[in-house]
Amino acid sequence: MNAILQCVVLDCPDDEELARFYHALLGGEVNRPDRRWSLGGGWSTLHLPSGLVLCFQRVADHRPPRWPDPRYPQQSHLDLGVTDLDAAHEEAMAAGAALLDDSQRSWRVYADPAGHPFCLVREAAA
Repeated sequence: MNAILQCVVLDCPDDEELARFYHALLGGEVNRPDRRWSLGGGWSTLHLPSGLVLCFQRVADHRPPRWPDPRYPQQSHLDLGVTDLDAAHEEAMAAGAALLDDSQRSWRVYADPAGHPFCLVREAAA
């Protein structure tokens, strides 16, 4: 498949607040324009000096994790960039993924075999 890890996405009650928190810890640039996604509407980003991007997704009725209580699990997902979304879909399904949502035109949501969500995201042409 040759997917590229685009970012790690953290669910949270306030995306901008969490982006500022991680900025204070890690440096980088909050909400830098990026062709891969739009900002606002419950979505913030932190581009780190290393090139890694952390994303923060506002979730209504967010229940924070309570380590190590499994009734309040950790909440994050991976976005994997692919050039051919249909081919990557076939590979993910053959590897054991479960399709959760294909209502978006530029990405699809899956669960890994353990139930963790991840997205295959069509890479925009450079």
